[in-house]
Amino acid sequence: MSGARQLWARVRDLLPRRAEAAELSRDPLRNVIAGVTTGVVALPLALAFGVAAGLGARAGLVTAVVAGALAAVFGGSRVQVSGPTGAMAVVLAPLVAAHGPGGVALAGILAGLLLCAAAVGGLGRYVRFLPVPVVEGFTAGIAVVIAAGQLPAALGVAAHSGGTLSVTAAAVVDAMRHPHPMAVAVTVGTAAVMVAGARLAHAFPASLVAVAAATVVAQLTGAPLARIGAVPSGLPHLQLGALPWSSAGTLLPSAMAIAALAGIESLLAATVADSLAGGPRHHADRELFGQGIANVVAPALGGIPATGAVARTAVNIRAGATSRLAALVHAVLLAGVVLVAAPVVARVPVAALAGVLMVTAARMADVRGVLTLLRSGGTTALVTVVTLATTVVFNLVTAVEVGVAAAAVAALRAVAAHARVETLPPRGAEAAAGEAQSLLDEHVAVFRIDGALFFATAHRLLGELFDVADVRVVVLRMSGLATVDLTGARLLADAVAGLQAHGATVLLSAVRAEHRATLQAGGVLTAANGEYPDIDAALAAATQRVRETAAV
Repeated sequence: MSGARQLWARVRDLLPRRAEAAELSRDPLRNVIAGVTTGVVALPLALAFGVAAGLGARAGLVTAVVAGALAAVFGGSRVQVSGPTGAMAVVLAPLVAAHGPGGVALAGILAGLLLCAAAVGGLGRYVRFLPVPVVEGFTAGIAVVIAAGQLPAALGVAAHSGGTLSVTAAAVVDAMRHPHPMAVAVTVGTAAVMVAGARLAHAFPASLVAVAAATVVAQLTGAPLARIGAVPSGLPHLQLGALPWSSAGTLLPSAMAIAALAGIESLLAATVADSLAGGPRHHADRELFGQGIANVVAPALGGIPATGAVARTAVNIRAGATSRLAALVHAVLLAGVVLVAAPVVARVPVAALAGVLMVTAARMADVRGVLTLLRSGGTTALVTVVTLATTVVFNLVTAVEVGVAAAAVAALRAVAAHARVETLPPRGAEAAAGEAQSLLDEHVAVFRIDGALFFATAHRLLGELFDVADVRVVVLRMSGLATVDLTGARLLADAVAGLQAHGATVLLSAVRAEHRATLQAGGVLTAANGEYPDIDAALAAATQRVRETAAV
């Protein structure tokens, strides 16, 4: 099959199936109710995340509508809900400050194309290898960043530019100098209603009720609170001509960061959806493909990059969703808000959205899970703390990179700690007694290499081979070798050459088939004086070599 045909076959495998259209007609009332419930819950979150990203409430709503619908159709999960999220808002806010709305839109489109390419390349399966301490660390770090980012709005002061810690400190200082008790009261009241409402029922739209109540109170009292402001109504339109295409190269690193976050968060959310909903598991590559299409179209229509959303997905499932119809209804409901309710949205106090986001941040952070990881101590606790701290001080993508690197180093240390070279008595079935055994005891050394022989262990392990003295034959028993890289193979070849330089014959025993190519490339098989299928055959050959040497 030609390359073009293979590519088309791969893309076709990622497109929606005809059977999925038929599923929309199964239990439609249940899924419509679930979609309406999810849309009601998603409305204040879409507003809040659009504002938090720096592009306004309409951008959040457009994202929830467009990305929510496209990811539902093209994605790999039948019950997941996609849209703007807190983690993405954290990544986008500095990008908005540096490049403006056009830069964010172009970065989002590029990120969508990268996600589609990752899906075609079959990269979806690799997200499952992300270490748990890294996931918990950056999730908790995101929660801290979201909560800290909303502190100025909650205190009724202007937000300063800078990192999370400096913004938080500046907000506190400004609030002490010029307190705004009404803003604090609205934030606390919104949060209290959300917390109390969550105890009534999982599907209760506590956030919408809280925001609506705060808006009514602010309107009736005439309190001097900052509002969302004018929200353009009507259908979104393509903005491709206004994008800074000449800056594509400059924006590519940001696009890669957005794509990485969208892929990771969406696949983690889809995994959570599988555990809550049961039934068929999500298709990881299709989920990346669906998110890719959503992130190409939504920014082009004035939205922001989107991901799968754990909280909205959980609400969707608990409300009874069983098919993609629920997520589509959720998108249609929010589209109605964009078309007809923009004037109402404009009156929502920013402090109310701050309360929504602070509660959302608190729910994001699995405090019990983080504490469990910290109590486990050692490298697990270290990776968790490093990832969390890097997320807060720097950014999410750097945190994932640092966390994965730290986890990899910890894993290598654990593997290296279990690797060893063990000296064995030279006893085998072919030379069990008599003169042959005496020759082996006097003139043969047997070493068993266990575990991993790679760049992190080879120098330490193979140094033990040079402690051998006054032997004529060295047998290297390879059956316990778990893995070997080229560095380990080359150093082993050097060790063989060193033993031979001291007059020893080196024989290999039980080389595993999966290691042969690496050992051959490293020169081990060529350097050794012989190779035998098992230890008995190697000891028999060693006995013969000793006798031949003695006869000379």
